[in-house]
Amino acid sequence: MVRRPVQTLESIRSDFDRIALLPSDTWDHNSHYYMYLLSHIPDGCERILEIGCGTGEFSNLLARRGKNVMAIDLSPQMIHRAREHTQLHSNIDFVAADVMTYEFPKNHFDCIATLTTIHHLPLEKILKKIKEALKHGGVFLCLDLYQQSRLSDLFIDAAAYPMSRAFRFIKTGKLKPSKALRDAYGDHGRSDTYLTVPEIKRMCADILPGALVKRHLFWRYSIVWKK
Repeated sequence: MVRRPVQTLESIRSDFDRIALLPSDTWDHNSHYYMYLLSHIPDGCERILEIGCGTGEFSNLLARRGKNVMAIDLSPQMIHRAREHTQLHSNIDFVAADVMTYEFPKNHFDCIATLTTIHHLPLEKILKKIKEALKHGGVFLCLDLYQQSRLSDLFIDAAAYPMSRAFRFIKTGKLKPSKALRDAYGDHGRSDTYLTVPEIKRMCADILPGALVKRHLFWRYSIVWKK
């Protein structure tokens, strides 16, 4: 049996520092769901928090929906690149920090969003932290990856492969990302672990009652919850 590498805070930071230095595509499996997530953001947001902002593409969109956006990421290189990509928006405050140790004000944010980040974190603890930081009436939006657990997952994931190639070619003129980017994500993915959709639903039912957990194409699920 091949032993899976142990993922640490330092290894995650190093992996994404490496990825940040590589050219990214104009379309990927996350950006496919940007409009879905944005459609759930309430009007008149004063404060928005993005957990795991990466290179800042979604931060730019959030900056158009709220007066102030706090975008946090563990990778200093990601934060550096995000600042370069968001120079037209002065209402984004980028923070290079570990979200699990960062102290957020309670009942503070109108919206908290996170894309393919919380599988790196202890889900129960981060959901409780998000719940505390949200205002009453605030919305939590999550897009992340899941572990296959049912036959239906296999059918959906099988359909995702040709659809992914088709969308990528239409959006970028390429069938797949660059080899350097594939290698970097491949190396990182060897230590990634994911929960199944039923496990995620059970945890949300305990911590975020009424949350909508939805499985999507391209190996993703979403959580939409109003406090």
